[in-house]
Amino acid sequence: MKSPSARRWRRGGFTLVELLVVLAIAALAMSAVPPLFSAAMPGVEMKAAARRTVSSLRLARELAIRQGTEVALVVDVEQHRLELQGHRSLTLPKRLDVTLEAADREMLDEQRGAIRFFPDGSSTGGRIILASDESGYQIGVVWLTGRIRMAPWSAR
Repeated sequence: MKSPSARRWRRGGFTLVELLVVLAIAALAMSAVPPLFSAAMPGVEMKAAARRTVSSLRLARELAIRQGTEVALVVDVEQHRLELQGHRSLTLPKRLDVTLEAADREMLDEQRGAIRFFPDGSSTGGRIILASDESGYQIGVVWLTGRIRMAPWSAR
């Protein structure tokens, strides 16, 4: 017969087999998680691209004000690229549809156009749409103030 102290010790812990069973169940549960992450990634990737686009536009506006010169952010719809002279270009994910709505005089060709900022902070205005499957984000630039805003966008 076991002593009372041996019984008390057994109640307070887990056996190695119990711990291994729990770890095996946890490993099985974790193997189901990666598909959930990949399903959520397109939205996260799109929002990150929209935020980087906003940052590039804000940098262009800030440079125009600080340097006292006109600064243009060139949007290449075909190459999925934003170019700011003197800075590294930003490449957007290829799976996104990129649309540029800009002033006619700022359109360089069918696939490229610019949003230009002036030393007083104003701009030529425009809108960049980053979309996938009829939803996405629109980044608008108000011509009078140069204000840059990001908002959800839907084709519906």
